[in-house]
Amino acid sequence: MNIILKPIVTEKMSDQTEAFNRYAFVVSKSANKIDIKKSVEDLYEVKVKSVRTMNYYGKTKSRSTKAGLIRGKKNSFKKAIIELVEGSIDFYSNE
Repeated sequence: MNIILKPIVTEKMSDQTEAFNRYAFVVSKSANKIDIKKSVEDLYEVKVKSVRTMNYYGKTKSRSTKAGLIRGKKNSFKKAIIELVEGSIDFYSNE
């Protein structure tokens, strides 16, 4: 089972990476902090200082069109913010 699904690369997280050496990932909903820490350390070969997790619940969205009102729902997900002791993670390397 994959614990880390994808990294979150946004302008806000880039600022946090430069200032505090933090990285964000979308993780499996069933993963706990210990599993996330082990997975990041094995995958990227870095030392993790702390892990913080947040659950985001899916919100309902609606919009009006010619055909009428269209309703939908965004997916829920779990986000983990990882703070490293030292080093960095390069998401763009092709190794």
